[in-house]
Amino acid sequence: MIGETKTWAILVVVVCAFLGAIGQIFFKMGSDLISEDITSWLPKLLVGFGLYGLSSILFILALRHGNLTLLYPIIATSFIWTALFAVMFLGESMNLAKWGGIGLILLGVSLIVR
Repeated sequence: MIGETKTWAILVVVVCAFLGAIGQIFFKMGSDLISEDITSWLPKLLVGFGLYGLSSILFILALRHGNLTLLYPIIATSFIWTALFAVMFLGESMNLAKWGGIGLILLGVSLIVR
């Protein structure tokens, strides 16, 4: 599609990035349990796959109403969401370099979305 990207398509892609990040958290939680009984880790991995699948379907729908060069870089915000969720739900820590990387991602996405 050549032309204007619909605002709602941008918002859908932000949701896609959010869902993908939540999927990553479920992947991590499930992967930490793989040596245990299948009933402990399989549901978490299935939720992760489901969220990734939903994210992909929504992204495809958004692409019908927007330019790839604008929409795909917004997916990079999933790195930010994943880092924040890893701190909140997995107890991981962030150092200054990681925060700097998040700042650069935000800067890059904001330049592209303009």
